[in-house]
Amino acid sequence: MLHFPRWKIMLIVASMVASVVFVIPNFISRETLSGLPSWLPHRQLTLGLDLQGGAHLLLEVDTAAMVKERVEVLRDDMRRVLREDKIGYSGLGVQGGTTVQVRITDAAQVEKAEKKLQTIPQKLSDALFGGANVVDVEIAKEEGGVFRLSLTKAGLEYRGRRVVEQSMEVVRRRVDQLGTTEPIIARQGDNRLLVQVPGLQDIDRLKDILRQTARLTFHMVEASGPQVLEGTRPADTDVLYSHEDPPVPVLVQRRAMLTGEELVDAQAGFDSRTSEPIVTFRFNTSGAQKFALISQQNVGRPFAIVLDKDVISYPVIREPILGGSGQISGNFTVRAANDLALLLRAGALPADLTIVEERTVGPGLGADSIAAGKLSVAIGTGLVVLYMIGNYGLFGIFADIAVVLNVVMIMAILSVLQATLTLPGIGGIVLTIGMAVDANVLIYERIREEQKLGRSAISAIDAGFSRALGTIVDSNLTTLIAAIVMFFLGTGPIKGFAVTLGIGILTTLFTAVTVTRLIVALWVKKVRPTRIPI
Repeated sequence: MLHFPRWKIMLIVASMVASVVFVIPNFISRETLSGLPSWLPHRQLTLGLDLQGGAHLLLEVDTAAMVKERVEVLRDDMRRVLREDKIGYSGLGVQGGTTVQVRITDAAQVEKAEKKLQTIPQKLSDALFGGANVVDVEIAKEEGGVFRLSLTKAGLEYRGRRVVEQSMEVVRRRVDQLGTTEPIIARQGDNRLLVQVPGLQDIDRLKDILRQTARLTFHMVEASGPQVLEGTRPADTDVLYSHEDPPVPVLVQRRAMLTGEELVDAQAGFDSRTSEPIVTFRFNTSGAQKFALISQQNVGRPFAIVLDKDVISYPVIREPILGGSGQISGNFTVRAANDLALLLRAGALPADLTIVEERTVGPGLGADSIAAGKLSVAIGTGLVVLYMIGNYGLFGIFADIAVVLNVVMIMAILSVLQATLTLPGIGGIVLTIGMAVDANVLIYERIREEQKLGRSAISAIDAGFSRALGTIVDSNLTTLIAAIVMFFLGTGPIKGFAVTLGIGILTTLFTAVTVTRLIVALWVKKVRPTRIPI
């Protein structure tokens, strides 16, 4: 156990040197690091919300609105398929929130209507249902030519999961566009999202960006002005209001000619003629073709650019737009134009988000937490060092060297992995320090016992390391299993604690068993002791 080949010594020393090199950037300012050669390590520890301050939001996805929208789409589909074949009907309406009912007025057309309505249900392929197709609409036929189309429970569950997953992805893209470092975006429960953005103090801007659905649509305009509020309107139209002061009512076709889902880019800029802030956008190939066809067929007619049912602008199509790009103007400020471009690039939310909980952690409180964490680590390490020296003398110093190297390795690994260090994570490091010397205590007590049994110094040391190894591995392995369980089942602070504890256990096994043994082996080789000072 005390013999080390040269290559193994070089490997251990190299790992220790590498750890020191990767820890050094944490003691250098970001400005200084940016001026260093790119091949040198630049990664610093990422501090969590509780250490550097930032914004914390708990959002709830409005799945009820998703159900309502799906029912409205189902009703519109029923109206469309019946009108296509000129099938007479009456009483088309929503019942119970998830069912649409219609009565066919001509008994001779009931069978034909049934065949047409059978084309409406969709089959949703969902891995959570074992890969089977889930029918989202059930059709029931009743006496008197009455048909009831109901959303299925399985279909609603599938769409609900999809809405939450899509919302989380869109939120992630929006937060990333803000240029923040290591945001935490996680799902909580069935329809809630946790958003933590370390270092961000402008929580109002974050809320504004996350609350907007940002659904961009393009509609043909039927009319605009106060007169659209008078009299009756066509069934397939809606009255929206322009982004002006005062707002102007605009009558638009309900069906969107084009949506923002086919955008590939959006950037804030300035109008070359007026120097006002604008947002330029560009469609993909499919969207560009649709945009060109719409503009060719509607030259001379106004069309509305609608964002979340708010008409941003409604220009007149003067000529066909063939380039697949355009611009949105609407008395924007520079910041508003930048935020709109950000929202369009990140994509639209499939459902509205409601802020359930919000809080901001100030940088001052984070600094206090860091100071308290540093103090706890310093006191914990100091007491451990003094105990080991007082109880084991020279061998206690060897163990203390290994403990310091252990902490360096933990910080180096956290820096390389860009893992987020939280206040509970600091607690995990303090616990690791105690566990690290615990392994040395097992080894040293075993050496004492072997020496009392009359073994020579070298034989007692060799037996101490070899016989304590199994106990050390077993005790640390059980703790590692607990850390893994906490990481996968826990959230937030628990995960932060589990990360540092898990890394600390692995580095402890390395330093306590390998590094300490190397130091002792080098000491034995040099001193050739007849008695162990322990």
